[in-house]
Amino acid sequence: MDGIKYAVFTEKSIRLLGNNQYTSNVESGSTRTEIKHWVELFFGVKTYDHYASTGKILNNTAIHLYKTSTPSTRNGAVNSQVKSNPRNNLIYGQHRCSKGRNARGIITARHRGGGHKRLYRKIDFRRNEKDISGRIVTIEYDPNRNAYICLIHYGDGEKRYILHPRGAIIGDTIVSGTEVPISMGNALPLSAV
Repeated sequence: MDGIKYAVFTEKSIRLLGNNQYTSNVESGSTRTEIKHWVELFFGVKTYDHYASTGKILNNTAIHLYKTSTPSTRNGAVNSQVKSNPRNNLIYGQHRCSKGRNARGIITARHRGGGHKRLYRKIDFRRNEKDISGRIVTIEYDPNRNAYICLIHYGDGEKRYILHPRGAIIGDTIVSGTEVPISMGNALPLSAV
């Protein structure tokens, strides 16, 4: 590998390994096209354009080049599959603008001001689509919890969010019901476990 020098192991990159995201240091001045070529040679896969601003896709993972903000991010690249563009019918506004104030406007909870508006994602905790298989389409960031969420497209056309099962990747098939096999992402009632 001419352009990819070595893998980067930092606290953040080790956390990203759990999501199948890999960080590596590349040659100074490398372009996205060169990195795409190196990744295709090394991993033996075909990459294609996703968005011009986010880089290239490799097996449903985008290659992001870091902008140099610190010496540790210089010439770095990371593969990412986590998105943050929720579907409009699965979110609704969370109109809590109190920012730590009570009804009279007096601060009652300190250090609660500012922040970005967080929209609430409707998560399907019941998993009541019985015996209908669904496919994981995206893995997204959720600002209201410290877990990722998955967008599931079910066979009957329904789209729902579920909590991301650790180890599940984009393209996996999940199903819920009483006679489904015990595997990653499947949901069974407690009587059938």
